[in-house]
Amino acid sequence: MKRIRVILSLSLVISLSLAVVGCVSAPKGFLKPGENSLEKRQLQMRQYDTADETKIITSVAGVLQDLSFTLDDSETKLGLVSASKKADAKDGGQIAGAILLDVLLGSNTLSQCDKNQMVKVSVITSPGLDGKSTVVRVTFQRIVWNMTNQISRLETINDPEIYQKFYDGLSRAIFLEAHKI
Repeated sequence: MKRIRVILSLSLVISLSLAVVGCVSAPKGFLKPGENSLEKRQLQMRQYDTADETKIITSVAGVLQDLSFTLDDSETKLGLVSASKKADAKDGGQIAGAILLDVLLGSNTLSQCDKNQMVKVSVITSPGLDGKSTVVRVTFQRIVWNMTNQISRLETINDPEIYQKFYDGLSRAIFLEAHKI
């Protein structure tokens, strides 16, 4: 009898817990595009007048290597290339300010300064709507570690110069590939 009461009590608690958890919904506007999503899309996307995605993927890989990235993954059938590169993230002004705060306040601000970063790039290609072109979309992200090797920031890079440099190189590579140069 006591065992049945315990089982019923546990069943009731579990049922109520599942009912409460099941009622959780996504935040309002969760899937709504941000205000600057159109600007980001224009920054990240270009369309090329060739339907040969394999040539585009080959050109993308070459451009990324020219920009000192190491290829991490390439799936030609899926139209995906991902690459990364490590870089120094130290900033003299940030370090000087941290040292000043450490000396004046006796804090440990220096340990929170940026040390290293990894820049990751993802490129996706897809056929254009006209069937005669290919759309290329690239995104750059960076992971920043502080002096204690903890991740301090993870962010998307939205610097137009970086995207322009990539697409200038890709346009040249596609031209050279098309003319067998």
